[in-house]
Amino acid sequence: MTDAAYNVLFLCTGNSARSIFGETILNRSAAGRFWGFSAGSQPRGEVHPFALDLLRNLGHPVDGLRSKSWSEFAAADAPRLDFVFTVCDDAAKETCPAWPGQPMSAHWGIPDPVQVEGTDAEKRLAFAEAYRMLKNRIEAFTALPIASLDRLSLKNKLDAIGKL
Repeated sequence: MTDAAYNVLFLCTGNSARSIFGETILNRSAAGRFWGFSAGSQPRGEVHPFALDLLRNLGHPVDGLRSKSWSEFAAADAPRLDFVFTVCDDAAKETCPAWPGQPMSAHWGIPDPVQVEGTDAEKRLAFAEAYRMLKNRIEAFTALPIASLDRLSLKNKLDAIGKL
């Protein structure tokens, strides 16, 4: 791998919260070194309102965010992907999309805040927790000396980040 900007796709089922968080966190914290994208295997068609509220409150731009299918990133004119991270929650028994091809991939399971039941305050707390978990993992990822790691070492580090 080189020191060029890396394209990173965050995948989940609905592409309405967790993968959107990954895209926005990465684009703000590592713009120029990494470019974040998001998609879903079964996109809900809209970004969850609580996700948008949280992102706005944290100063992230939300214009242009949309729930979209991962098929957009398999098209011939799609950006070349260097990394693909699935953020579905295995504990919730979600069907997490598999990504074929050559990008380096890892599973970074995050509980789905969209599935949380309770008061609005409890739901918003779940969104904030999902955001926090992804932010911590993305910070660990962007701190890696990617260009100096061989593929196996990098894969091991990406898998370890998913367990943070």
